[in-house]
Amino acid sequence: MKLEQVQFSKAKQWEIVRTDGTISNPNLILVFGERMLLEQVEWFDSLKKKYPNACIVSTTTSGEILQTEVYDDTISATVIQFEKASIYCKKISISEVKDSFEAGKKLIQDIPKENLKHILVFSDGHSVNGTYLVRGIDSGLPKDVTLTGGLAGDAARFEKTLVGLNELPSAGTIVMIGLYGDSLKVGLGCQGGWDAFGPIREITKSIDNELFELDHQSALELYKKYLGGQADHLPGSALLFPLAIKAKKDGQAIMRTILSINEEKQSMIFAGNMPEGASAQLMKANFDRLIDGAGVAAEQSLVSLKDSKPELALLISCVGRKLILNQRTDEEVEAVAESLGGDPYITGFYSYGEIAPFFDEVKCELHNQTMTITTISEID
Repeated sequence: MKLEQVQFSKAKQWEIVRTDGTISNPNLILVFGERMLLEQVEWFDSLKKKYPNACIVSTTTSGEILQTEVYDDTISATVIQFEKASIYCKKISISEVKDSFEAGKKLIQDIPKENLKHILVFSDGHSVNGTYLVRGIDSGLPKDVTLTGGLAGDAARFEKTLVGLNELPSAGTIVMIGLYGDSLKVGLGCQGGWDAFGPIREITKSIDNELFELDHQSALELYKKYLGGQADHLPGSALLFPLAIKAKKDGQAIMRTILSINEEKQSMIFAGNMPEGASAQLMKANFDRLIDGAGVAAEQSLVSLKDSKPELALLISCVGRKLILNQRTDEEVEAVAESLGGDPYITGFYSYGEIAPFFDEVKCELHNQTMTITTISEID
């Protein structure tokens, strides 16, 4: 695998950040950037002119990860040239189908399956239900094929998010990238790092991602009770106190972030579905554990690589973690780099939702408040 990383400067030209100097005909270019910058045509035209045969996949972010730095208001691109592996890219607009489940189902139906090793998916994070998108993809995902990706971000504005394939990114778009070939080694990691806070309760009334009752009591009132003085700062303070939900007693907890509250309906809107019958427990931020969790995710991603060292690491972390860690945000990326060892190319972004399986599992989930890592190597 041959790699190069570039950043779009204020002078509206690409500047090399890191390169092995051998890129000639790349297959894939992953572009992550601030939404208003990605809406401008100059970055795309210059990249397409230089690499006319590459699939250019672009995603708006809530912060760009490039090597061990976290940036705001930039565009970064990682140029990838596989030597033996191949790729297949497909896009769909949510407006073309009935719902997010059907979008995921159609994408996975349309992608070639022979020798498929891994799928990356980048989706609009505003108008697409990430839970149903993942379920739709999972409905046709071949056994032993893994899936990771993320929902596009829009800083902390939550106005609109954009994704594109070989054109300027647009709202409502979902892009799927299939990675093919026996030469590929893919590792996966997924970790939160939150502390439990309060009793375990049952979700007794909800509709998709809107939660009404816990233990037959108003979920919003219970939430406010446990937050105490922090309740005066809702919904902003909700980032500090996500809920961990479990659909099964022996299942792993999935983090869910509160996006908004509805005082009239006494409900809370979450960034992923809140299924009735699942257990829910309030969590609180622990800065050191969040950073350590990122390092653990990196260690997990190395397990399936065995003796191979990662050449490329794709990090997708939650905007909530970035807002909480604030000036310490770089530390979680540095923790990942330290755990990975070697000198891999590191790219990624802060998102509105992370798509990855739990460690040692194949079935994929939509996560919030989680660091997810996909490591990729190409062997002889």
